[in-house]
Amino acid sequence: MAYNFVTSERDQLYLLPPSLSEWLPEDHLAWFVLDCVEEMDLDAFYAKYREDGWGGAAHDPRTMVALLVYAYCLGVRSSRQIERACQVDVGFRVICGGLFPDHTTIARFRQRHEEALKTIFTASLRLCAKAGMTRVGLVALDGTKMAAPASMQKNRTKDAIDEEVDKMFAEAEAIDAAEDARFGEARGDEPPAVLRGRAERKRRFKAAKELLDKELEEERKAYEARLAERRAEEERRGKKLRGRKPKAPKDKAGAKEKKVNTTDPESKVMSSTKGFLQGYNAQAVANEDQVVVAAEVTDERNDLGLLHPMIEATKTSLAAAGIEDRPGKLLADAGYCSEGNLAALDEEDPDAYIATRNMKKNPTPRTGRRGPLKKDATLIEQMDRKVSSKAGRDLYKRRQAIIEPVFGQIKDVRKIRSFMRRGKQAADSEWKLICGTHNLLKLYRRALRDAAVAPYSRLARSYGHFSGAVCC
Repeated sequence: MAYNFVTSERDQLYLLPPSLSEWLPEDHLAWFVLDCVEEMDLDAFYAKYREDGWGGAAHDPRTMVALLVYAYCLGVRSSRQIERACQVDVGFRVICGGLFPDHTTIARFRQRHEEALKTIFTASLRLCAKAGMTRVGLVALDGTKMAAPASMQKNRTKDAIDEEVDKMFAEAEAIDAAEDARFGEARGDEPPAVLRGRAERKRRFKAAKELLDKELEEERKAYEARLAERRAEEERRGKKLRGRKPKAPKDKAGAKEKKVNTTDPESKVMSSTKGFLQGYNAQAVANEDQVVVAAEVTDERNDLGLLHPMIEATKTSLAAAGIEDRPGKLLADAGYCSEGNLAALDEEDPDAYIATRNMKKNPTPRTGRRGPLKKDATLIEQMDRKVSSKAGRDLYKRRQAIIEPVFGQIKDVRKIRSFMRRGKQAADSEWKLICGTHNLLKLYRRALRDAAVAPYSRLARSYGHFSGAVCC
């Protein structure tokens, strides 16, 4: 007696050509991404190509954008992994329509359209706005450290960089002399491995030196400005000030010589919850729907000076997406709190609720929960009383539920913990793409939820063209 199994027929020929529309269910993410990209304005991508039809044929930017958006939604960012997925993954094959772009094409497209890829974030906000997901009555601000594609062991002082540059040129001259002696005027084989990529290494070392020189010059100017202020104050008082004079940058007791990374000179050593890493400080502002409404990358090691830049970035981002609303209330942790930051808040800025301390480790308010504040209370003490009130505590507790899941979904669910390309501009472009795809995933899940209530076809024609109502 034979087994009753359903057998596979791998050698069976198709009698009719297969249809891509039958490869995936109608509510699959791939179809949703394709419909989203169709709604996007991609003129910035097409501007890089000739309109006269001359030259070799290139992949359609709309296909490449859809490919990158879909890949980032799934946390697949390596160009080689994307190339492999285009051959073996049904979703990727549907996105590409049967084409197989190689990893070089994918990497060059991402590099060539670095600025244009930032517009994906703005486009995601427009789509979320059509679905009613960009309410900004309450927003939360926070930052997370993202690793750069560089090793902390590649941090060097200026003297060490000068020494390595001299060594590099000496090796090049020695190899050139050996090749001249061996080949004469004839052309030799491929250059030795030590010389390959020498131009790129020289560029990075030059950038590292320039960055160190710039930082040293800024410190020198700040030192001279402090001396000038001290002299002016002494002249006003008519006597010398007490205390030590400011010391020059190199004369500071116990100060370590500045270092810069020779792989990615713009990245910095950052302190994170899991230790130190070489990378950037990625900032985000999100609303109650956990939709990111502003995303920026900075090389600042802490968040203290980023409160007002992120408020302005939020206003700019919303305006670029055609959203007229402006944030009503802003929640931020103690890393953004200082007298200067609070003093700079004005009527045009949102009503800020900023923690002045670690609320878990230090639950007792600075000035007590009751009684009037003293007349000379500082802005930090006033903010502490505001956040410590019952209404303030209830409102501030929502910060963690708004912004923390955004970073958790990016770093833990999609496993995106580092940037793929070097340089702050490239990191900023990728961070906006990451946050843009985060917004599209939020929109996709909203469409799935609403489509579960109402009948849908092709995910209700992509959420009723993102109008907020599911059509039949």
